Amino acid sequence: MAAIGTRVGRACGFLWFRGAPAYADGSVSSLRMGYGARNPAEFAQFQSVIQQYNASGERFRIDSHCQSACTMFLSIRNVCVSPGATLLFHAGGSKLRGISPVRTQQMLSTYNAALQQYVTAHHFMDTFDFHPISGSEIIKRFGYPACR
Repeated sequence: MAAIGTRVGRACGFLWFRGAPAYADGSVSSLRMGYGARNPAEFAQFQSVIQQYNASGERFRIDSHCQSACTMFLSIRNVCVSPGATLLFHAGGSKLRGISPVRTQQMLSTYNAALQQYVTAHHFMDTFDFHPISGSEIIKRFGYPACR
């Protein structure tokens, strides 16, 4: 995979960007960002990746396990979802500080209306319990594009 930018750093077990353009045709697995954010700084890195891919217009693939803050990648304008991916939803916040209505709303606001309604109606965003939805269902039920 060719990089559009350089200077990628490693932090807390996943790759992150610091002021660098996004990778062309990136993915959850290539960035190793499928396991969410453990603190506000890591949460900000997810938001940075979203901004970078939206600015570049490059494709971004949700192609594997994607939990917590990773699900915000659904807001990338040129996102696609692999049918074999698994997305796991839960409330924002931390077990140390409790559920954060602000973080939960930030995550919810990155989903399309159908997915927002579904995860809200089924109380997926009310607890820290993980609620999985398959990539196939994200594509068929909620209208996200499939990766080709």
